[in-house]
Amino acid sequence: MTDVSLSSQAAAARFFWVPKGVFTEGGRRALIAYLVVLIVWQLGSTSEDWLGTKLPVLGNVPSPASVIRVWAALIHDPSYWMSWAMSMLRVLEGFSAAVLLGVPFGLLMATNPVARGICLPVFELLRPIPPLAWVPAAIIFWPTQELSIASVIFLGAFYTMVINVVGGARALDARFVQVAGSMGGSRWNIFRRIVLPAVLPSIFVGMEVGIGITWEVVVAAEMISGGGGGRAGGGLGFFIWNSYVGGSYPQIIVGMISIGIAGSLSSAAIRALEPVCAPWLKAR
Repeated sequence: MTDVSLSSQAAAARFFWVPKGVFTEGGRRALIAYLVVLIVWQLGSTSEDWLGTKLPVLGNVPSPASVIRVWAALIHDPSYWMSWAMSMLRVLEGFSAAVLLGVPFGLLMATNPVARGICLPVFELLRPIPPLAWVPAAIIFWPTQELSIASVIFLGAFYTMVINVVGGARALDARFVQVAGSMGGSRWNIFRRIVLPAVLPSIFVGMEVGIGITWEVVVAAEMISGGGGGRAGGGLGFFIWNSYVGGSYPQIIVGMISIGIAGSLSSAAIRALEPVCAPWLKAR
């Protein structure tokens, strides 16, 4: 009976082009979760029709049907996809800079007591400042709004990267380094064969957390700064703000879901990169 059900599921997947993994236990749970959210959303948004009064919060939200209609129209609008591209590009630029600078800076603070003593007090003073608090200062100090947005995105991921790298490096058992040194290992070999593999899991954790923060920051920065000088396709944050100003509330929900999809795809890309860069972590 089990073989028959499995074969029917496989046939259905081929016929309806169902994505791989939908029929797994995790896929079924995710599908149920999405269905529950849609049902609650639909019932809440139409509560005035079937209940006679609006439910708090949900009663003011556009219905899923209206959101889907607006989204279907936006799919053919080039400016919508330009907003996707602009936000993606900004996130990629700021996040890449945060990784390229945050990883070596974190390793420096973790392995060098002098550097840690000099840099850590200033780092700990600046770290609690929310990235969005830097937006007004960034607009003032940077020559273009595009650089202002990029700098704020960079800060959103930089602190997370550094903290994770420092924690991963300091958690390394010093006896491994001492044994490698006593056996004639050079500093480069010790770093490449012991320190870096030990820190890589923390680096990927920092990247996954940091990419989520960058999406939060880029949307707010685009709202505040006007999408980077009012260029066409000012980003998803500017798209949401324009929708609010124009009174298109279903379009606001479209922008919010678009951000969620973009953030999920970014995190999935990092998770897919992890076993390529660190094959020994596949079983984790």
